[in-house]
This record gives sequence, structure tokens and C-alpha cells, in this order.
Amino acid sequence: MKPFTDEDVEIYIQSKVERRHYLVSKAVEEVQKIIQQLTAEISYKAVRFQAISNSGIHNENIKDQPALLAKWSAMLRRKRPFHPSIQVLAPSQFLITVPLRGLTGYRECQVRHWRYYTVNGAKLLSSVRDPEELHQWLEVEQFSKSLQQWHEEDVNIEGDLVPAKVLIVFRELVEKSIVSCNLSSKVTVLESFSSVVRVAVETSESQVEVELVPAVEIPTCWPEKARWPRCLKRWPSQEKVQCIKSLGFDLLARSNYHWQLCFSRAEHILMEGLDEDGGCRMKCFRVMRQMKEDVWCAGNKPVITAYHLQVGITLIPTYSRGICCSGFRPARSECCGVNQCCICVTSKTVLFWTCEKYPRTKDWRCFPEAFLRLVQKLHKCVSQHFLKHYFLKNTNLLKYANTSDLDLVASKLAVFLENPVFCLD
Repeated sequence: MKPFTDEDVEIYIQSKVERRHYLVSKAVEEVQKIIQQLTAEISYKAVRFQAISNSGIHNENIKDQPALLAKWSAMLRRKRPFHPSIQVLAPSQFLITVPLRGLTGYRECQVRHWRYYTVNGAKLLSSVRDPEELHQWLEVEQFSKSLQQWHEEDVNIEGDLVPAKVLIVFRELVEKSIVSCNLSSKVTVLESFSSVVRVAVETSESQVEVELVPAVEIPTCWPEKARWPRCLKRWPSQEKVQCIKSLGFDLLARSNYHWQLCFSRAEHILMEGLDEDGGCRMKCFRVMRQMKEDVWCAGNKPVITAYHLQVGITLIPTYSRGICCSGFRPARSECCGVNQCCICVTSKTVLFWTCEKYPRTKDWRCFPEAFLRLVQKLHKCVSQHFLKHYFLKNTNLLKYANTSDLDLVASKLAVFLENPVFCLD
């Protein structure tokens, strides 16, 4: 491998990485303002939904828990900007969670195994498939306090809160609120083969595709299925592990039957203070993310997103055959008619696994060595079509990715590793 110089790296960071940071920050600010206006109107129309400004420590569900609020404020008050509702998957692709109101006091419980209903409430002869590890059922009785509206038939079937029904209600509210807020020139609802709600938001620089996801924020417990850390590790520290687990997790409405586990607060804390020892982890991550977007996996909807490089946001599979995203078994499938998947993962996940494997300060002193080590990890995962979720060990974040696309990315990574040169064009 040919070494690249410090000058090469600095030129690349100044010409590419810093430019991206400026444009993305500007887009986030503009999109946040528009979606805040939209979700405030939705919250006014429907009590079950909150504006995105109520995410995290501002969530109305925890306003009567001062000790928890104080702890969150201390933990999340850091140098890195943090928008608890916004995840940047790519420069023109955002995921924004919309907090739900009136579901507090969550507890895990032994849920019944079989469901025999469609999302429309019709009876099935065969049961709906069980959730994968990254997903779970959600019963309204799992909350000690719940608004009466969560017991109504428009979102509830046999005691289950059904994501598809929540999304139907939410989509109607989005469409009506765009009109009532006079946002038709800035926000357009996009067609979707599944139940997810996607909108196109016009900014001063470009159009950004945003997935709006209703979310149950659960700040009081850590999910039992997330058995993390798996054993004693030098990274992250035990203090940080306890901090992360005390921040809880979220459940996202992104499929028909099952709610998806999300660890965005945990990921933020892991990224916080990443280089307190004087290392170059964040520098490696930012350069790798830029190379991914410029060369290895370019495009508006890349098969590898910032999430893969970091930790593993999630995946929304849709199928043309077999078990489809509606959740039915093959005999009862109502497939979506498309053979594609939206994967929101890779950069952060790769970074976290590499930090865990190489926890020592000296491993992150030399940028060229550390960066190539990170790219080698990415190449291995993409080549094997396997990237383990950082918190859920049995989840492969690349399970539903197009294998041809992954192989193409792997070949580009191999070329770079043979001759590591930064593209400045």
C-alpha cells in the first residue's frame, strides 16, 4: 500500500469534509425549522403526537420526573451538537422521529406469541410472523399510564399498538397539516410502497428526503434483548456503559406489525468525547464517511449510510416474494411489489466495533494506520455481507442489502486499499 501524506489528508478535510459539514448543518437547520412547524400543527390537531422540539429531555411524558430530566441534561450537554429527533443518513436523506404522547411507565413483559389478524383487523388462519431481534410487539398494557386514545381501534388491535395503523393516522395528519400550515411549496408527501411516511423538503441548497417516524421514547429502562456489553471490554469504559444504559431506548413505527428498537441516545454518548485521549477516531470516521459518499457508495440512497459506519440505524426490508414487509407468512403474504431495501446503517457501527477491538490510545495516534484499519474493517463487512449490530449481537445490518451493490462497494474499497489516494475532484 502506498502511504498518503498528512498534507493529502488536510487538503481533503478542508476541501471536502468541512464543506460537507457546513452544507449538512445548514440543511439540518432549515429542515428542522420546517418539520417543527409541521409537527407542532400535527400536535395541535391530535393529542397523541408531539412536536419534534419535545424530543429527548423536552418530552412531555417525563416532565414530572425532575431527577431524570436533570440527569439527561447533564449527560447530553456536551460540545457536539445534538438534535435528538434528527438522524442524518446521507446529506440528502434524513430520518426524523416524532415523539408520541401519553405512553409512560413502560415495562417489558411476557407477550403472547401468536397474532391472527391483518393490519385492517381481519382474522387470519395462519399467524403473523414473529419479530426479528431488532423489532418487538408492543401492547398498550405494557405502559402503567396511557391516554384513552391509544386504546381506540384506529391504532389498537386486540391490545396491540400496531405501527401500520399509527402510520396511517400520522400520514393523514401530515397531509392535512402541510395544507393548513401553508407548506405545500416546501413539503411534498412522497409515494411509498410500504406504510412509512416520507416527505421531500425543499431547502435553499437542495431537496432533502425525510422519513418521519412516530417514536415511543423509553428513557427509564434498557431492553433485555440488548445484552451489551457482551463481556468486559476496555472500550467503552464501565462508567460510560452505565451512562448509556441509563438513557434507555426508543421504539419506532417503521413497519406494519413490529416496533423497531432504536439506540440514538446511546450512539450519541458513544461518539461524545471519542478522542479525549488525543486520538484520531473522529477524524478517521469523518474522512471515511466522506470517501463513502464521494467514491465508494455515492448517490442519494446509498446501500451504505453513515449509520453503518457508526452503529446501525435500521433496515426496512421490502420483498417481491416470500415473507413480505406486511409481516405475513408466505402463504398469506401481500407483498409490496418491489425488491429493494432501505438500509440505514454502517459507518458508526464499523467505528464502534473497531474502537472496541483497538481500545488503546496508541492504536489511534497515527492517522494513516488507524484510517486504513477502519477501511479494512468496512471492506471485510461489505465483502462478507455481514455487519453485526453493535447492541444486538444476532442482527445483521446488511441482511436485506442488495448483494450486487455490496459487491460493487467491496471492489471499490479493495482498489482503494491497494492504492490509498484521496479524490479531490
